[in-house]
Amino acid sequence: MQLRKPAVAGSFYPAQPDRLRRQVEELLANAGTALKITAKALIAPHAGYIYSGPPAASAFATLRDSAQTFARIVLIGPAHYVAIRGVALPTSDAFETPLGRVPVDHDALNEITGLTFVSRNDAAHVPEHALEVELPFLQIVLPSFSLLPLVVGDATAHEVAQVLARLWSGPETLLVISSDLSHYHSYETARRLDATTAASIESGDWASLGPGQACGYLPIAGLLIEANRRNLKARRLVAVQLR
Repeated sequence: MQLRKPAVAGSFYPAQPDRLRRQVEELLANAGTALKITAKALIAPHAGYIYSGPPAASAFATLRDSAQTFARIVLIGPAHYVAIRGVALPTSDAFETPLGRVPVDHDALNEITGLTFVSRNDAAHVPEHALEVELPFLQIVLPSFSLLPLVVGDATAHEVAQVLARLWSGPETLLVISSDLSHYHSYETARRLDATTAASIESGDWASLGPGQACGYLPIAGLLIEANRRNLKARRLVAVQLR
């Protein structure tokens, strides 16, 4: 079996299984009562848990009541380390975290391998944290699942939408979009920018998103294009608040 080993265990989140499980369970418990919804897609942050843990937990906590529904996760995020054209798939048979291994659903990924902008590229996946940090939450909340891991580089929003449309499938499939919002601004500036970005997502205005709004803006934009086509709307889980 070819494994994609964890790249940021011990830095973005604990490397020890017991510590990691305890931290994720505490974050989920502190998320409070989740909305009574059955989500088709989630947008969750991908920074270190000290920063992104609480809002990520608010997203994944919505899955608790419907955890038995989901058997397949389409996990898509931006390429931070390797410049790639289009969308990259791994050749790995499983992704590993300190909590165990998640099998990659290559049969499902074959649905998109005929697209000219989709390629197999392990180099893009090996160092990438954007997908990895979401996995422990999914491993705690869901009893079992297979994974469709996608890293987006130099692509268009419509190309991403085309990929998601092919992988959309039925209620057993959940889309998880990994994206942080603005970077390197003062708190007040970031709060204003992020509130505007959140409003654009809620209204389905994918065309207003760019790299200044979110590092995962292309996965988000692609999701919004396909969601608009299917008459689905985004709902905000975490409000932008003043300290």
